[in-house]
Amino acid sequence: MFVNFRRLRRYKWVQLAMTCLVLSLMMVCWEQLDSSSVSHIKSYSYRHLINRYAFINESFTIPRQEARAFRDYRYLLNHPGKCSSEKRVLLLLLVKSSPENFGRRRAIRSTWGNETYIRQALGATVKVVFVLGLAKQREGAYGRRSRGGGGGIQDDLTREDHWHGDLVQQDFVDSFHNLTLKLLLQFRWAHDHCPRARFLMTADDDVFVHMPNVVRYLQDADRRGATDLWVGRVHRGAPPVRHKGSKYYVPPEMYPWASYPDYTAGAAYVVSGDVAEKVYQASLTLNASLYIDDVFMGICASAAGVSPQEHVYFSGEGRAPYHACIYDKMMTSHGHVVDIHQLWKAATDPEVKRVTSGPFGRLYCAAVRLSLLCRPYFFNTYPCKAAFA
Repeated sequence: MFVNFRRLRRYKWVQLAMTCLVLSLMMVCWEQLDSSSVSHIKSYSYRHLINRYAFINESFTIPRQEARAFRDYRYLLNHPGKCSSEKRVLLLLLVKSSPENFGRRRAIRSTWGNETYIRQALGATVKVVFVLGLAKQREGAYGRRSRGGGGGIQDDLTREDHWHGDLVQQDFVDSFHNLTLKLLLQFRWAHDHCPRARFLMTADDDVFVHMPNVVRYLQDADRRGATDLWVGRVHRGAPPVRHKGSKYYVPPEMYPWASYPDYTAGAAYVVSGDVAEKVYQASLTLNASLYIDDVFMGICASAAGVSPQEHVYFSGEGRAPYHACIYDKMMTSHGHVVDIHQLWKAATDPEVKRVTSGPFGRLYCAAVRLSLLCRPYFFNTYPCKAAFA
């Protein structure tokens, strides 16, 4: 039998070169692999095999006096009587906004956050409040505290509030690392100034809220006497981000465990009034140095014995598809700034009901939602199962 040794040697060299290339790529990409696939596997195992977060709650528990440091900020703008004139408030809607986002607040007031429209067209009392900190000026570690900053922006905010009466501001720097302080502000304000609101909703100022659908959903929940309600886009057993280049990076010394308690995406979620009070009371004895606010909300809720409920039409980070069959079910959609007026007009058009109603409309929309929501690049808006809801 004849063997071509030259060809065999050349094959071994190619094999060796390919092996070295693969090993090099794995070494370069190992941090990304570890922070995604490996961390998710560890997180999944942690949640489903151990599935106990009581010791996490205990580790975050601190004396009340120490916890006051995270909420002991004075109000620069406030409206304590916002809810007092109403016998019944269906929803207190707290919009997280940055000081410089004047245009976003203006757009919200003229679309889905218009209290007059909601009262007249939907027959519900909804109170809309924008919560914010100080415009960035100077920051220490993680931008914890700043006094008196803001300059011209602060003067503009004062004028804006004079005209609209809907800004609530405390004197901490409005930054990503202070989002947990903004969360504490929301639940403290609700406890102090709007305790009788049947439901509380928090939303970013780049989120579109389909207010007619949300109001109908909450009115139905109210008729059923819903309690322990916490609904949104649920993250179950999510792992902490350990990649230092990510803005969501959390160092192990801040959170050493492999998995977060279940929580809803901070872009928008709804809680019933009793849950809002439980979360507020839990926050009075918890260390709020963890700056991922939706995760801290999960820790508060876990300490209060409350679990989140999935609603498939609360979006994640991505935008929902633009279609009447989506508008008919939509609760929230994330990432809307320049298109908010067009989306509001399209989503609330009476034509939507005509297209989606009746046996043929339902069949048509089932096919449309299946084709739109089960595509890979729509994974972070509504899940594929929403097509069947």
